[in-house]
Amino acid sequence: MESLAQYVFLRAEVNNMIDQEIRDETAPLKVVVLGLADDFGHRPSLEDLYDPKSKWHLKNGTFPTQASVSYEMSLFEKVLKKHNVQVLRPEPLPGVNQIYARDIGFVIDKKFIVPNVIEQRKKETIGLEQIIQRLDPTNIVEVTEGVRIEGGDVMPWMDKIFVGYSEREDFDRFMVSRTNLEGVNFLKNLFPHRQVHAFELVKSDDDPMQNALHLDCCFQPIGTDQAIIYKGGFKQEADYNLLVDYFGEDHIIEISNEEMYHMNSNIFSISPKVIVSSPSFKRLNKELRDRGFMVDEVEYDEISKMEGLFRCSTLPLVREYD
Repeated sequence: MESLAQYVFLRAEVNNMIDQEIRDETAPLKVVVLGLADDFGHRPSLEDLYDPKSKWHLKNGTFPTQASVSYEMSLFEKVLKKHNVQVLRPEPLPGVNQIYARDIGFVIDKKFIVPNVIEQRKKETIGLEQIIQRLDPTNIVEVTEGVRIEGGDVMPWMDKIFVGYSEREDFDRFMVSRTNLEGVNFLKNLFPHRQVHAFELVKSDDDPMQNALHLDCCFQPIGTDQAIIYKGGFKQEADYNLLVDYFGEDHIIEISNEEMYHMNSNIFSISPKVIVSSPSFKRLNKELRDRGFMVDEVEYDEISKMEGLFRCSTLPLVREYD
């Protein structure tokens, strides 16, 4: 028979487990991993960077400082906790940029997907190991060799999964192409009960005004039946039209090229009614409020200089469903 000490230990282990479930982008959030900005290393060289916006800010002397990004993430954490969200953080890895947790893991239904990411980002996954150990191992899925997916490209929604990707010509050409056709097919096979809609995205390694790094850089569902969208982020107009037809023109908030550049589609839903956005998104925030959303504004402009914002820096683990 187990000793009392063993029993207490085992109960503690059980109570520490996370029963992850994510069916969509907006159900009430209960548990989330928020990225970490404690030590993203020395000031990078151009060779260290792998997106056009970061390169532009480095060249122009406006690359964010360690202090500025740490401060902004602390503001976001406070807002999440204000809404009674349990916030988990990766284990700190000195000299590693751990801000954008979305890409290195994501949940669909009960499955936690561990993707293949670009070589420059593989160390980031180490910081999630203690969190992953709290999940049911039978629901952890590592993508197979040759499959490339990043979480910023993947959005479960109702009975669908929306995925941003690149065909082989663009995938082999651009470093900013992060999800391939094999990744799309991987999701189709893993979730046969869902319809997977894959959208080719516009890519550029050099021009941040002409680059949709991930799907959430040009599109995101909000509420229960609405979406923010930037038409120019889609390589095929038919893909954009499919989304407009699905949500309906009256339920779409169109953003401009400049708004896309400043990451207006990369807000974050704490619930169907509560959205975290930047105070600099004045037109978007007014439109959201006019549509009945509560908008919690958080300064995040320094973090946006590295081509990611609120959705990019979150990895939701549990949303609440009836």
